[in-house]
Amino acid sequence: VQLVESGGGLVQAGGSLRLSCAASGIAFNSNSMGWYRQAPGKQRELVAGIYRSGSTYYVDSVKGRFTISRDTAKNTLYLQMNSLKPEDTAVYYCNKWLTMNTSWGQGTLVTVSS
Repeated sequence: VQLVESGGGLVQAGGSLRLSCAASGIAFNSNSMGWYRQAPGKQRELVAGIYRSGSTYYVDSVKGRFTISRDTAKNTLYLQMNSLKPEDTAVYYCNKWLTMNTSWGQGTLVTVSS
């Protein structure tokens, strides 16, 4: 299993970024997947999940601003992040959701300046 996140960067508050997660060894149509983030000094947390059915879930802090999606043919997970806030600054990771996590990738750093 390999998870490779990309798309992070430095953006001003109110800006947008699109994160990608290329997965190998995980079948997206058999697994619910999630985007997680870890801010400095804080625990890793789930921010968005997509069920096997394609239905989505968001934590309240990102609801209406973030959109999770997937391309099962490419085995790639996406996170469109709009209206970014400084509190969204974190390293973002993808992994399985609702089942035991697999090994974590390196993540992609998102920094939102005020």
